[in-house]
Amino acid sequence: MYMSVNMDTVEENIVSELRLTSIQTRVYILVVKKGKMSAKDIAQNLGISEDEAHQAATSLIQNGGFIDITKTEFESMHPRFAVVNMYRRMCERENIQFKKNLLVDNISIVLEKPYDDARTKYNQ
Repeated sequence: MYMSVNMDTVEENIVSELRLTSIQTRVYILVVKKGKMSAKDIAQNLGISEDEAHQAATSLIQNGGFIDITKTEFESMHPRFAVVNMYRRMCERENIQFKKNLLVDNISIVLEKPYDDARTKYNQ
């Protein structure tokens, strides 16, 4: 069964295909859409504790989605790389053969425009 991915379904697709938690997913999408953020900013935007935000962001570094700018600031890699990295790491964790996954590709395509918009000065 093929499902298309859009901004309304991207969160549930990340949870199902990349096996991230809901909080990790929300943190990832927030930083993709808004750009570099501190754990404090993430926590305020999502209504979670700063500790939860920091743990989720740190886990996203380990999963290949984020790069740490400083000890307190987090940034997403470009979705084309980040989503595939997170998918590859999930496959390794769960002993699943890594192969092309159209849903995973579509997640990265959907997130590409908001990622680029958040990082392009003239769009702000």
